[in-house]
Amino acid sequence: MRTPTWNIRTEMLADRDAVHDIVAAAFDTGAEAELVDALRADPAWIPALSLVAVDEFDTPIGHVLLTRNHIGATPALCLAPVSVLPDHQNRGMGDALTRAGLAAAAARGEQFVTVLGHPSYYPRFGFTRASDHGIAMNVEVPDDALMALSLNPAATPPGGKIRYAKAFGDI
Repeated sequence: MRTPTWNIRTEMLADRDAVHDIVAAAFDTGAEAELVDALRADPAWIPALSLVAVDEFDTPIGHVLLTRNHIGATPALCLAPVSVLPDHQNRGMGDALTRAGLAAAAARGEQFVTVLGHPSYYPRFGFTRASDHGIAMNVEVPDDALMALSLNPAATPPGGKIRYAKAFGDI
């Protein structure tokens, strides 16, 4: 059995089509891939926080994205989506991408991250229920699926409504 190997680096312009294909393949619809494409044109886009996992030929096979959002008036980040090509899933790549994305955000001095995701997956990275911090969305979502994380152990996420980038639509 071969041990999977990959490297994680910042997305480059030449990776855009591959990233679109990765995100489209990782989800049931193309909506997430279209969202990533739309976010690139949004002021919420932070190029240093769009990361790809690449194989030994530098071909992208996974992707993670963090974009600017706000909790009330406080700048924060939104983690979404985390995508891995189906043939490479269940090998720890999504975990590695998420950890690399959070580390890159912390290195930039970012304080807080929110995610709307699977409640049994994201707590391994330190995410807790957003409602425990008084954080909510403008639409109703399952309480255990909306989570927040402080990248600074000395800071507590602020309460308030999450304001996402316009590309996310009305959420």
